[in-house]
Amino acid sequence: MKIAVSSCGIFLDSPIDPRFGRCDYFVRVNMDDMSFEVFDNKNFDLDQGAGVQSAQFLISKGAKVAISGNVGPNAMSALSKGGVEVLIRHTGTIAEAVEDYRKGKLKSVTTASVREHYGMVGEAVKGHGRREGHADDEKKKSRYKAESRNGTGRPEQLAKGEVPWTAE
Repeated sequence: MKIAVSSCGIFLDSPIDPRFGRCDYFVRVNMDDMSFEVFDNKNFDLDQGAGVQSAQFLISKGAKVAISGNVGPNAMSALSKGGVEVLIRHTGTIAEAVEDYRKGKLKSVTTASVREHYGMVGEAVKGHGRREGHADDEKKKSRYKAESRNGTGRPEQLAKGEVPWTAE
């Protein structure tokens, strides 16, 4: 089963992003072997519809479960219609959220946790601004793209057969 988590970074030890439609990245984790793929959220700066577009993207990628810090009403509706179970987790890392899901510690929700346009400029959660604040992740992403092509990278990921970054 594939689980998608809104993320502030590109690794399983990255924190969960409190925004769904305007998160920086989506990390899709395969529950069978904990392999994962990272997707840039190309919808983060849309004037409207970021949640719905992000939901449709995850559905197209085969996600059956979505975990995020918050989900707005339009995204919740789109995810529900697409057959995606939604879980809210405000803190922790991607790996911790997936493990808690595996252990049954996260509860499914069917209603939005925030109002519309929650993650827009001026509405963002403290400490989680727009992309301009994530230059370090962009540098890491470039480095890990190169390292995954060269067969280097984080040893614990490579030992498990995980690729540190998989470009779409």
